[in-house]
Order: sequence, then C-alpha cells, then structure tokens
Amino acid sequence: MSLTPEEVNHIALLARLELTTQEKEHFRGQLSSILDHVAQLQKVDTSHIAPTSSVLPARSRLREDELIPGLTVEQALRNAPDLENGQFRVPPILEQ
Repeated sequence: MSLTPEEVNHIALLARLELTTQEKEHFRGQLSSILDHVAQLQKVDTSHIAPTSSVLPARSRLREDELIPGLTVEQALRNAPDLENGQFRVPPILEQ
C-alpha cells in the first residue's frame, strides 16, 4: 500500500511533526513499507489460535508478598519540621 503525500502530511500533522519535503518523501516510503508488511501479516490464518494464547510459558515473574514491619508513627514523624497532635503540620496553601 503506497501512501499519498496528503496522507503523510496528515500523519505528520497528527504527530505534530514539521517535516521538510525531503523528509516527507523519505517517510512516505518507510510508512508504505510498514503498511505492506502489516497487510502480509493480516493474511496469516490465525483462526485456530485462541485470542489469549501466548508463545511464552505461563508463569508469574512476581515475588511472593512478604510482611515486613513499617515505620512507627514516631519514626515517621522524627524529622518533621512541624508537628501538631501527632501529625505533620504544613502551612495552608490558598490561591486567590
């Protein structure tokens, strides 16, 4: 599928790219080649493959959750510049 110069202009506009005439012609060839390749891939019969199939083995790469102790309130507030009633105190932010 060969793209027209108008289609390349439209794609450049959508991508917010300012291209020279030379760049547009260069990318027109590249994009057309990509679309030709995708068209070939669409011809492959995938009707026997389940939509959720994967070529990778089904395994989880996540680690097991482990309970570890967190900070105590005292540890969390230790370096606070200002405290009030056991909480961080921050100045109000008011925009007018």
